[in-house]
Amino acid sequence: MKHILSSLLRPKSIVVIGASKRPDSVGDWALRNLVKGGYKGTIYPVNPSYEVIEDIPCYEDLSSLPEIPELAIFAIGDHRIEEVLDEVIKLQIPAAVIFSSLNLDDDKKPFLKERLQKKIQNSGLLVCGANGMGFYNIRDNVWACGFDSSFHHSPGNVSLISHSGSGMSGILDCEARLRFNFAVSTGNELSVTMDQYLDFVLDLPETKVVGLFIETARNPQGFLAALKKAKLKKIPIVALKVGRTDVSAKLTLSHSGAMAGDDDTYDAIFDKYCVQRVRDMDELATALILFAEFGVVGDGGLVTLHDSGGERQLLVDLADEVGVPLANLDKKTVLDLEKIIDPELPAINPLDVWSRGGPGAVDQYSKSATLMLGDPNASIAALVLDRAPQGRIYPSYIDYLKVAKAESNKPIILVSSRQGSGADESAITATHQGYPILDGVTSTLTGIKKLFSFRDSLKRNALKYENRDSKIIDKWSLILSDSGVMKENDSLSLIRDFGIPVVSHQVASSKNEALKAAKEIGFPVALKTAMPNIHHKSECGGVMLDIQCEEELITSYNKMNDHLGKNVIVTKMQLQGQEMILGVKNDPQFGPIIILGLGGFFTELMKDIVFAVPPFNEEFALELLGKLKFHEALMGYRESKLLNITSFCKYASRFSFMVHELREVISEIDINPLIINQEDCVAVDALIVGKRNISP
Repeated sequence: MKHILSSLLRPKSIVVIGASKRPDSVGDWALRNLVKGGYKGTIYPVNPSYEVIEDIPCYEDLSSLPEIPELAIFAIGDHRIEEVLDEVIKLQIPAAVIFSSLNLDDDKKPFLKERLQKKIQNSGLLVCGANGMGFYNIRDNVWACGFDSSFHHSPGNVSLISHSGSGMSGILDCEARLRFNFAVSTGNELSVTMDQYLDFVLDLPETKVVGLFIETARNPQGFLAALKKAKLKKIPIVALKVGRTDVSAKLTLSHSGAMAGDDDTYDAIFDKYCVQRVRDMDELATALILFAEFGVVGDGGLVTLHDSGGERQLLVDLADEVGVPLANLDKKTVLDLEKIIDPELPAINPLDVWSRGGPGAVDQYSKSATLMLGDPNASIAALVLDRAPQGRIYPSYIDYLKVAKAESNKPIILVSSRQGSGADESAITATHQGYPILDGVTSTLTGIKKLFSFRDSLKRNALKYENRDSKIIDKWSLILSDSGVMKENDSLSLIRDFGIPVVSHQVASSKNEALKAAKEIGFPVALKTAMPNIHHKSECGGVMLDIQCEEELITSYNKMNDHLGKNVIVTKMQLQGQEMILGVKNDPQFGPIIILGLGGFFTELMKDIVFAVPPFNEEFALELLGKLKFHEALMGYRESKLLNITSFCKYASRFSFMVHELREVISEIDINPLIINQEDCVAVDALIVGKRNISP
């Protein structure tokens, strides 16, 4: 079936407006790249100054063309773009590429970019750009780029989609170990957005991995749909998301004209859809190489071999820092290694092989590598061996890789602590043969961590909805649609209706009612103000705890009545346990995001929280707990008793389904605390804010 972007990315004919013979001009490169890429359709250069360019007849203007082309490439200055765009739209050319940044010195509001975007959106014109470097559909021989470029063989198995022009070219043209089928610099995305390109490449039969350099998702729902499609197809996505810090996010706004989304939200989205996030260009390139060559790896951890005790220790430190599991060697592997290596060397992983050296050292290393990779607990092996002088690679190192892989058919790589100066063409050749040769231990370990993370995330159990009670959903949807800040009693009732236990409580508006409630609930109790518009009760003296008797209750009630007002909630004092928090924030791009974390001290001072996209199952809730900095506090730390984590995960999952069902009418939720003890867990306090009719 024809893709919606076919006219843009697979055009049968292309006009280059502003084609030129002037060396290194945009018009020069735009035409030359089409020729260099082997474009098989018809090319129409347009420039009244030339009769022929690159042996192709040149036309004076668009009206002189013998047909309406499918794609127009704008290789002209900003001052001409609006006029030419009007003509392109009038001729009903379906697609265009605009490289320009759209800045005019004498521009007036609405500015050129806004004027063009309105015209483009009204016409339905498919536009790559503006403020980008175009695209390379290498598999279909369409190189629509106006800048210098390396030669790319077709087809590769890597797709790259980048908001940044340099983010694209810095990898596309500078990393020969990667072979691409498609790459695009999306720029300001006047019409076509990142998610549409992603949808396109996921349908390409060669695509084995996709790299994203992302500033923000301009079409959030389309972005989520594309990520879901990638997950279903089990195609890994490696994302370099910029805008992590406040300063960076502000720069993103000024650079791209789009507001960066909350970084925690993107982390949650990436986690849900198995997207592997990296921190810089080195990590992006390394992860892409590993996924391109190995895809989904098998079970087990990393085994490494070294010729240096010091570098072995360095890897152990770095693996712990990155979070890469090192495999425990099988007893048979240990015994077999002891027969090969020098007696003074321990047969452990990581393995220091090279002790005495000598004539048999090469054979010793090769056999050790084969045994290590063949271990049943090994998923992938890395030989950590520095390069030869001038950055060369010893041929024997590559032989180690080939011999070991031939025996086990498992992934194996060669990595040096750093490249140093110089290069070796064999690094490219070996990588393309399935034996990646990498530089930099930290970036390599990060890439391996992404392989493991993607593998493990695919194993998550499929999400199954709990029984939906449509009456309860409809009831609270109606209430919330007309609510701002809900009363605490109503908030507790809501979460209780969705299967989350709440503390025993009653509302009272007099001393006698409070006393009656306390007797029915049973001392000790807590007293909390229920006066409207008091949301943070403890900060204004609106919470009194551990009230043991009637006399204390009367005293506490009178004090609270005098200070805040007569309406109170009487609640059962909870047993001791670990305070937790469950909450919701409404992301402006993606909607409700779950906040889960340790409560009390951990929330207030340590900010020990994680984020997740609803809904999720109990298994995933347990995963989230493991990401907390102080998760040991939940697992029976030292002499503390084990808490009922299973119960918490069950209720956290129910909470996520509740949020999912009420996503259109919820603005904020704060269940804080929810207390876990050895028996169960119970919500003690809740604040819920409806999405509509909230005062600004």
